[in-house]
Amino acid sequence: MTKTTLAALGAAALLLAPATALAHITLEAPEAAAGSTYKAVLRVPHGCAGAATLKVRVQVPEGFIAVKPMPKAGWTLDTVKGSYANSYELHGSKVGEGVKELSWTGNLPDDYYDEFVFRGTLTKTFAAGTTVYFPVVQECEGGAVDRWIEIPADGKTADDYDAPAPGVRIVAPK
Repeated sequence: MTKTTLAALGAAALLLAPATALAHITLEAPEAAAGSTYKAVLRVPHGCAGAATLKVRVQVPEGFIAVKPMPKAGWTLDTVKGSYANSYELHGSKVGEGVKELSWTGNLPDDYYDEFVFRGTLTKTFAAGTTVYFPVVQECEGGAVDRWIEIPADGKTADDYDAPAPGVRIVAPK
């Protein structure tokens, strides 16, 4: 490599460094088919402005049903159940209520990364090409809170927002 190429690569790395520092909570699998079971793996890359994460709360979107969270060793897991706005077909039966919110309470120092897992069914009400969002609130030591709840307006993407909600893009069934 030439000195010019190395300098250009170094400059590009410096430009990308701030983007890494502003990492958002994201979902590991960015796509899933409507009517399928989806394993949501929320990736939490940091605390709130250097403070340890004490709680991760997830709002379950309408149409994502039969939700089952995965317990985490050392963390307390809570669910809030309620009625769905609509009833859905699941394995030949109508389902009208289920988990609406999940929360894990524990301690994740800012220097560490962790994942929070739950699964459920993406009903066939979701159209291919749409994105289903899972708003997340991250509560940290000292009362700091990061709200990853911004859902893009039409014509916008998550990249247009400071605190976008993690989302999964719906694809056509295979």
